[in-house]
Parts: sequence; C-alpha cells; structure tokens
Amino acid sequence: MDQNHKKHSNKDVTYKLKKMIVVYLIIGLIAGIFGSFLGLGGGVIIIPALIYLLKFNQHQAQGTAIATLLPPIGLLAAMKYYKHGHVNATVATFIAIGFFFGGYIGATIANRLPADKLRFFFGIILLVLSLHLLLKK
Repeated sequence: MDQNHKKHSNKDVTYKLKKMIVVYLIIGLIAGIFGSFLGLGGGVIIIPALIYLLKFNQHQAQGTAIATLLPPIGLLAAMKYYKHGHVNATVATFIAIGFFFGGYIGATIANRLPADKLRFFFGIILLVLSLHLLLKK
C-alpha cells in the first residue's frame, strides 16, 4: 500500500469515528431531554435508537443503555452485562455526555410548560412507541 492511500484511509477512519461520536452524543442528548422533559427512562429512547439507528442487538442495546447511567445508577447491572460482553463502553460514554446536557435542557422545557401540555406530550410519545412496538413485524 502506498503512503498516499494509507493517509487517505486514516482520514476516512477518523472522519467516520468523529461522525459516530456525534451520533452517540445526539442519542444521549435526545434521551436526556425526553428523560427529564417527559419523565421517560433513558432506555425508552436509547435502546430503540441503538437498535434501529446503530443496528445493535437487544442485549448490546440494553447493556450500553444501562452503562450510560453510571455511576452509580445501574452499576451492578452494567457490570453483569459487561461481564457477558454486552456493553460498548465507548458508545455508553458519549451517550452519557449527551444525556447529561440533554437532561438539563429537558428539565428547563418541562418546567416552563403547564401540566396538561406536559401530560399531552408524554401521552403522544408513549402512543407512538406503543404503536410501533405493536405493529412492527
């Protein structure tokens, strides 16, 4: 392999890595926003995102989602998933960073909304997720 091809390949890998880090941060941010805005558990957002967007299997998605809540929430469960090889620590770290800031944003939004509007948004999210789970083949 010549030197120019090697440099080009390294740039492609670096670009793809940076792109995936941004995706991980966005998943965490959205989970944090919805988690604190609607009182949803992060897993309601993170697990489907990992499965449908990043093609994780169910065990990997659950293990990685639990690892985003560290520490200390979920520490023992995450250790068990990790022991069985079902945690992607890099992905969990970046999602947790996004979740941290998203939680603040979601809490800010929720505290500005009247209770009936907040309940409406919560119901819509649950309805959409429920319909998707019930109708998916």
